[in-house]
Amino acid sequence: MRITFYGGAQTVTGSQHLVEVNGTRLLLDCGLYQGKRSEAAERNRHLPFDARSVDVMVLSHAHIDHSGNIPNLVKSGFRGDIICTHATRDLCSVMLLDSGHIQEKDVEYVNKQHRKRGKPPVEPIYTEEDAAASLDSFVSQNYFRPRQIAPGISLTFLDAGHMLGSAIVVLDIEDREAKRAVRLVFSGDLGRKGIPIIRDPQTVDGADVLIMESTYGDRLHEPYPDSEKELERVVTETYQRGGKVIVPAFAVGRTQQLVYTLHQLEQRGDIPRLRVYVDSPLAVNTTDVFRTHPECFDAETRQFVMTLGHNGDPFDSKQITYTRSVEESKQLNFLREPAIIISASGMAETGRILHHLKNNIEDPRNTVLIVGWQAPDTLGRRLVEGDSEVRIFGETYQRRAEVDVLNGFSGHADRDELLAWVGAMSRKPQRTFLVHGEPPAATALADGLRKQYNLTVDVPQWKQSFEV
Repeated sequence: MRITFYGGAQTVTGSQHLVEVNGTRLLLDCGLYQGKRSEAAERNRHLPFDARSVDVMVLSHAHIDHSGNIPNLVKSGFRGDIICTHATRDLCSVMLLDSGHIQEKDVEYVNKQHRKRGKPPVEPIYTEEDAAASLDSFVSQNYFRPRQIAPGISLTFLDAGHMLGSAIVVLDIEDREAKRAVRLVFSGDLGRKGIPIIRDPQTVDGADVLIMESTYGDRLHEPYPDSEKELERVVTETYQRGGKVIVPAFAVGRTQQLVYTLHQLEQRGDIPRLRVYVDSPLAVNTTDVFRTHPECFDAETRQFVMTLGHNGDPFDSKQITYTRSVEESKQLNFLREPAIIISASGMAETGRILHHLKNNIEDPRNTVLIVGWQAPDTLGRRLVEGDSEVRIFGETYQRRAEVDVLNGFSGHADRDELLAWVGAMSRKPQRTFLVHGEPPAATALADGLRKQYNLTVDVPQWKQSFEV
């Protein structure tokens, strides 16, 4: 059996891992690589393998760094099934079309600049139409229900607790060439215990080969209840200054967590009663998907819904407004009273959040609240690092607003949680590969796994292959 790491290798984006066994080529995830624009465009446009040679794909969850290049995969000739959970399929039906739309709009802007400079036009990596066509390849599967997906390969999904529909991929393989049974486990992105809405990540009883994320392999999160108290503090202090809380948040997962938590805090009277605006069409659409999948909710969320009475909605209240249109979004520029504005993108690189930052970042009454991991070279990372000047839409702004960072809302397990997840396996893996982590994080986690459990651990490089 051969595994080749075509993405998510010593970086947290572009998850793509190819498993070859029994004459089957199985792709785990097909995400978009995110980084410097020229490098990202090149890597995303040209898949590092022949799409036509891939027989089947298994998708761990819907985040774009795991699913975002699926339309290009299908466009390039892939004709197999894309297998995922029901909630992941429904989220992708919204997210991939949105991604195609964004790429078309980005190319329109680039081509205007090219025409001015006499350069040839460029094509989007894929279009909204390509994204819609790729959805025909999706086949959804329940958690906990083993299913044969290729000769000698059985797939089971366990709940990864990372986002709605996220899955740990368990492949029970009859390796015919090596004449042995092999269990390959791909963690996908592992979540945390006690995070709102979704269930806690499940443990796996054992593995022979483990492909595991390492995003926070070198650091610890504050406990979620502490972050909830910090959110309460940030909202209250900003309200008392007469300011607004501006939150760059991923439209899928983080936005719903924040809305749910703010709803709870308001119900308990722990924060002032102020308007909460969710200004992202994608967030609005994906929140609708959340409402249709209560089977993924944890017991606490189901209990909260019960307290709200008939037709209770954990993602809505009289204080919460969802904005879709550009006109509604522009009206938020004229707010003079304290409010909370949650908008995408989560790393403050594109989308409506840039307009809100431009209009609010120079006012010391306001707070920019960072609630997720920020990639290098992004505006979000520069805010976290305390830059006093930032560039937005090509113009320089003085950062006078407060910047607060809450890591407890992270959907990723931290170092101790990752180590404990492996520790819960009664049969430890013979080979472990760490992916989805920057080198310091992956290296630190590898050292921890070697010391605590005496594991054989590799941190693969991009395009590196291993025989296992």
